[in-house]
Amino acid sequence: MCIAVVSNTCWYLFNFRLNLMLALQAAGHTVVAVAPDDAYAQRIRNAGIAFEAVPISGGGTHPLRELQSVLRLGAVFRRHRVGLVLSYTPKGNLYSALASIALRVAFVPNVSGLGRAFIRKSLVTQIAKTLYRLTFGRAHRVFFQNLDDMAVFVDSGLVRAGQAERLPGSGVELSRFLPTPPVVRPADAPVFLLVARMLWDKGVGEYVDSARKVRALHPGARFQLLGFLDVANPSAIARTQVEAWVAEGVVDYLGPTDDVRPFLVQADCVVLPSYREGVPRTLLEAAATARPVITTDAPGCRDTVLDGETGFLCRPADALDLTEKLLRFIALAPEVRQAMGQRGRAFVEQNFDERLVIERYLSVVAEVAAGRAS
Repeated sequence: MCIAVVSNTCWYLFNFRLNLMLALQAAGHTVVAVAPDDAYAQRIRNAGIAFEAVPISGGGTHPLRELQSVLRLGAVFRRHRVGLVLSYTPKGNLYSALASIALRVAFVPNVSGLGRAFIRKSLVTQIAKTLYRLTFGRAHRVFFQNLDDMAVFVDSGLVRAGQAERLPGSGVELSRFLPTPPVVRPADAPVFLLVARMLWDKGVGEYVDSARKVRALHPGARFQLLGFLDVANPSAIARTQVEAWVAEGVVDYLGPTDDVRPFLVQADCVVLPSYREGVPRTLLEAAATARPVITTDAPGCRDTVLDGETGFLCRPADALDLTEKLLRFIALAPEVRQAMGQRGRAFVEQNFDERLVIERYLSVVAEVAAGRAS
């Protein structure tokens, strides 16, 4: 069976779904990755996965361009005789669903967070809910990365309870992210690291505000930002703003990277004050590396930490509460921090192993293949 795997960036498919695509091929299926063409498209091809470029704009709203994306997805599915579509990201899910329904192709969307339309409610929110209601009811299965998002969809009538299933995020490749002893440095001079696209909705503003307050008390503390700038998103933080923070001396901007591991092991604590997520993989990778995490008591984020045991939870959009948690971390003795990181590793091993996600996908693919054969 030919399986299309769709997202709105090649970067996402390469970094989060490459092992799944390789596992599908190893199981005897043909796989075609579908996304807008970017620098990671060739890496997908180099891994032995066929690639088709289709423009899917994350922030676009022009009706004709959006319709063109749906039509081009349909053309790809028809040309490859796709029997199943696995999709990710809000537009990737909706547009793949519309094209699949038109062609009577089975599809399995993965809701990896509700997106900006659900964080900042507007007319777009109502349009999105209408499209979800029209499409997701016809999906073979709908995967969710956390129970909060699944409850929103079920309670709103966007998907039937029997269709919905929670997966443990995208999982972590535990053999790549290994527990590492913390760097020896003064306890009052820790390194905090935020790994994310530079978006206001990721809580970057609160992180910077807290950094100012913490550094006033502990000048040796360092706050780092790692991730893409200039992203096409209404919540994007301007490059000039980040440069101003760096010039102020409150944070260090490390740029984007293809491999977060060297940065994780140099950090003492990984922080993500996001307003809402699916399940943030960066926090799972941090915990797998035996680093404590601080994140918000918000959907998706709260799934990644045992409060007080593997890290701390703070209130969303609350720089004062985030500051309090950062100071609480600084007050911990080095051996307490290390024990917290070790508990985080054990927590991820038990609940977020990437193999659990891949095995569930293979099972659902087998269901669809059996249905086609009958």
